[in-house]
Amino acid sequence: MKFISIAGSLQYDYNDAQIIKYICTVNEIVEKKEIRNLSIEDLKGLLAVEGEPAFRAKQILEWLWMKSARTFDEMSNLPKALREKLNNRFTINAINIHQSQHSSDKTIKNTFRLFDNNIIEGVLIPTSERMTACVSSQVGCSLSCKFCATGYMDRKRNLDAGEIYDQVVLIDQQAKANYDIPLSNIVYMGMGEPLLNYANVMRSIDRLTAEDGLNMSPKRITVSTAGIAKMIKKLGDDQVKFNLALSLHAANDTKRNEIMPINEQNTLKALAEALKYYFLKTKNPVTYEYILFDNFNDSLEDAAELAKFCRHIPCKVNIIEYNPISFASYTNSEEDKTEAFAAFLKKQGVITNIRRSRGKDIDAACGQLAIKES
Repeated sequence: MKFISIAGSLQYDYNDAQIIKYICTVNEIVEKKEIRNLSIEDLKGLLAVEGEPAFRAKQILEWLWMKSARTFDEMSNLPKALREKLNNRFTINAINIHQSQHSSDKTIKNTFRLFDNNIIEGVLIPTSERMTACVSSQVGCSLSCKFCATGYMDRKRNLDAGEIYDQVVLIDQQAKANYDIPLSNIVYMGMGEPLLNYANVMRSIDRLTAEDGLNMSPKRITVSTAGIAKMIKKLGDDQVKFNLALSLHAANDTKRNEIMPINEQNTLKALAEALKYYFLKTKNPVTYEYILFDNFNDSLEDAAELAKFCRHIPCKVNIIEYNPISFASYTNSEEDKTEAFAAFLKKQGVITNIRRSRGKDIDAACGQLAIKES
């Protein structure tokens, strides 16, 4: 393949002499590109320059996204010479499990090391009904939700689609190895705000659900957002097939502003309008996640405000147990208040579930993911 990297983009040139002259003049070292960031059209163009048939691009993508190849040497149906060229010019920035912790409830938390030595976390959550992978979309987070450990970290960068995909593959392998059961569900509820890494999240879901990917059902995938109104509308425009969950936690702007600063620019009114638009475009109901904090958002008045918000579109509410973190002083609502809150919503016709925490003893539960090592 005859190409050079100019200002971070891929450029083609059929003239060997010009390429050699350019490289010699500027003494540039060509940086290897992550091949999973290329489309099939990109690959076909590169292969055409090399004189390789177009069908090789499909073979390469199948190795990357169907067979989850981590090296070019695994691509056994490619000519050895082509594998060597790919290896010389590209990289597969596969992630690796750095450490795993096992909870008493069989939840497994993983820290994953990325190619640049950044660390993220992802969780395997086994229950009697499903085997779920909770994956991250960013290194850190920029939203600063007061009850979430990740919110106290800096956002270092977005994850590539391949890095999100790798979490699913590794957690699936873990599920089979530990419980002899494959993954059934994926939730984008780990570190980071998925809708602030929109393109990579969408591409990862495409590769997870495509026939030439892992061929998972989009209905088995849930993307959770803290509430970015314009991006929720974009989900509607893109007519997504996966499930959407909104981390609500208060149906009152004053209270939501206090625990979720993102609400100051994405008020409940703005979110309601975005959700109506989303439902109009997709016909998909939405799940509202609601953590009950003791004496903050757990009164029957709070429940009435939530029930009113639920009237905007078809939805259900998952009441979530608060999981303490060292950065915040919130405490979980008492059991009788949780039951009363749920009962009130049900009487108002709101589909309501109480979700119990998983992996709390290893800091793997909702809101507890944060990197503690340097």
